[in-house]
Amino acid sequence: MPFKNYNGKLVLFLTCGAINATKENDQIIQENTCETKMGFACVLEAFTSTFKTRSISNKCCGELIVLGKVCHSTLVKRTLKNPLFKDLSPARIIEKSIQTWNNCPALIDSPSPSA
Repeated sequence: MPFKNYNGKLVLFLTCGAINATKENDQIIQENTCETKMGFACVLEAFTSTFKTRSISNKCCGELIVLGKVCHSTLVKRTLKNPLFKDLSPARIIEKSIQTWNNCPALIDSPSPSA
């Protein structure tokens, strides 16, 4: 099961970066300050929404929208280049990434369950 240890892998990935990340992705991430636009809790939530079957909260959708589509897509692509995730289907992950992105505006506009 590839997600058995994904939290540790994500932390390792976020602190060390992907070994095989392309310079283009790294340049986009650096130029857009992508790694500083979301809180860590929302990074984990967006990650599990894209790389595992979990939902993303209204709060984290808001942070994802602030992050921006370019950063979101580039970070997903960079993660897929990491050897830790080599067994995943890139097409499926990209599809889930797009689905997460497309669902966020509706989540942000809907009232929260506690309201």
